[in-house]
Amino acid sequence: MSSVRLNKYIASSGICSRRKADELIENGLVMVNGKIVTELGFLVQEKDKVFVEKKLIHPAKHEYYRFYKPAGYITTCDDEKGRKTIYDLLPDNFAGLKPVGRLDKDSTGLLILTNDGDLINALTHPSIKVPKVYMVRVDAAVKRSELEQMANGIEIEPQKIAYADIEVLELNNKHTEMKITLYQGMNRQIRKMFEYFGYEVTVLKRVQHATLNLDGLKRGEFKPVKPAQIRELKNFLNRISNEKNCD
Repeated sequence: MSSVRLNKYIASSGICSRRKADELIENGLVMVNGKIVTELGFLVQEKDKVFVEKKLIHPAKHEYYRFYKPAGYITTCDDEKGRKTIYDLLPDNFAGLKPVGRLDKDSTGLLILTNDGDLINALTHPSIKVPKVYMVRVDAAVKRSELEQMANGIEIEPQKIAYADIEVLELNNKHTEMKITLYQGMNRQIRKMFEYFGYEVTVLKRVQHATLNLDGLKRGEFKPVKPAQIRELKNFLNRISNEKNCD
């Protein structure tokens, strides 16, 4: 390994993003070879020993997986209430991989699992507005005026405005099926948007996150993301980030 910036070295261990690493450095929580380092541009060599909050870290080889989450599992590593988590379905060596965003217990679909802190930050940072696509069914016929309100934004919590792009696929007196694209990361956003109008979401499945989708995956199954897919994903994120910065 040639010299690398300290924040990148920390992020490469999978414990956090570069931005969070900068905060740790500035707060005096990082040591290199026994000395506290607060210089953000500090360069680390291969032989150096880096400690974050007194714990020795090592760069990890980045891993990327697509996982089709089934219903009945929560998206966390440990649960104080003893509920089933997605890690009950995954091999033990997945413990170091983090999900990119969450799906609630009753929701299904695509989760990206990785130890790449920079990628997690890019996919979830609210300023970048990465698209996430869902297939959704509610228990009644949704009114066009309500769909228009959701597209323009509704207040689902105090001072929290949620919006969504919605394409109706099927509508009758018993249910409405939709393809919904979100650009935000609010907790239970889709369910809260429909609860606002008195509807119950009966099916919620994430089918795509940025450029990755569920193609070729069965429920409960995981597969590594191919190098070409990672390149495509990172190029996409760079492009939309640059477009945002040009606005």
